[in-house]
This record gives sequence, structure tokens and C-alpha cells, in this order.
Amino acid sequence: MSFSQSRVLAFESRREKEMAELIRINGGQPFVAPALREVPLEQNPAAFQFAAGLYSGKFEMVIFMTGVGTRLLQRILATREPENLFPDALRKLTVVARGPKPMAVLREWQVPVTIAVPEPNTWRELLQAVADRPEKLVAVQEYGRPNPELLAGLTAQGRQTTSVPVYQWALPEDTAPLAQALQQLLAGEFQCAIFTTGVQIDHFLDFAEQTHQRPAAIAALGKLFLASIGPTCTESLLTHGLKPALEPTHPKMGLLVRETASAF
Repeated sequence: MSFSQSRVLAFESRREKEMAELIRINGGQPFVAPALREVPLEQNPAAFQFAAGLYSGKFEMVIFMTGVGTRLLQRILATREPENLFPDALRKLTVVARGPKPMAVLREWQVPVTIAVPEPNTWRELLQAVADRPEKLVAVQEYGRPNPELLAGLTAQGRQTTSVPVYQWALPEDTAPLAQALQQLLAGEFQCAIFTTGVQIDHFLDFAEQTHQRPAAIAALGKLFLASIGPTCTESLLTHGLKPALEPTHPKMGLLVRETASAF
């Protein structure tokens, strides 16, 4: 089973070439239009306020949402302090990793992970994983945009939460591929679209809005076979009235493309 040479649209940024190759291997003709870039917050007082609280014993639990954000937070803090200070402080409290990427970074730092959130690694599994924990003072490393459901859930568990924004999303500096993707989508040239994060659909539709083509883009996407990497991404699609036909058995890019090709 394969894409049978159908044209497949994807919006992956960090692993753009890998996504295109996976689609080709599975018999598709890829068009990958990166929809976002990660922009470090140049002025990040919240990160340094978090660090001051961490070192003074203000927090009992720290939740890491992404590997990129975990590593970047340490780099930001290392501009003002010894590199080992942050990992050393983490070893003294409860550390939660939402998925394998932050887990890998923490292991590299030899920071014990108290709670590894199970797949599909959404805020729901995270809340369930910490539900019986006694810690009340919690810091959450954000990943590009706030997660109000997670913060509300932690508050409902009786915890005091502090958000630690590390990076934010922006459109790519070169939006020409997005413009081509939009033009070809509206012309009916794609049969399938693959999403690896919910931010991709938000950015693509915001880009379409710039030329007053947002409704047309949503309508055109609604005619395609849509695939989402997991529940959080699916929720973003659903907010725009787009229901994906497939989520992979595990939230991995290779499985996503292979299982989409098979189901398609």
C-alpha cells in the first residue's frame, strides 16, 4: 500500500528533507512548505525569574514539555551563570518529562526523571501522570504557545503554577513555499495533507488570511485525506472544522507517513 504517486502536502520545518523523503519512499509526490520557525525570546525575564525561584527552593516540581525548549532554557540561563547550576538544581526536585525528547536531554544532563508521561504525551496524560503527586509548587516550560488546559488542570489539582516561556513560533522568513502550497491547494492539486504539530495549521491559515483566502483554504483542506501526528495536533485541526482521517499508532513521523500511505 502506498500513496500511489498522489501529491502530498506537508508543513514540517525542522525535518523538512526527512519528511519529503519519507513521502517519496511511501510512493507519494511531496510538497513540503515549512509553516513555522522557532524564535528564541531574546528578552526572557520570565526564564531568569524562574531560575531565581528554582535556586531559592520556590519550586517542588518542574515539567518539561519539549526537548528543544529544555535545551534552550539551559542555554539562556548559562548566559548569566555556570552551565552546571541549572541541572544541579533539577536533581533536587521532582522532574516531569512530556515525551522522549525532553527525556533524552535530561538523561544527557544526568538529571533523574521522576515521571515520564506516557504516549500519546498530551496534557491529558500529563495531568493523569501527576494526579497523585503531593507537589504543589510547579513550573511548566512552555513550548511556543501557552497550554491553558494543562495550567487549568494543574490548578484544579490544587497546585500553584508558574509558566516559563522559552521560545515562540513565527512564520518562516521565506514564505514563498507557503504561497505555492496555498495556490496549488486551491487549484485542487493535492490529495493528502500531513500535520506534525497543531501550530502548522494555525500558521498556514493565518498566512492564507493575509490574502483573504482563509475560508477557501479550509474548504480545500476539507476535501483532502488529512493525517495528524496525535491528539494535540488533532485538537488544533478540529478547531478549524477539519477532522483528520488518521492518527498513527505512535506519535512518530515515520509511522505517521507510513500508516497514512497505507490508509490512503
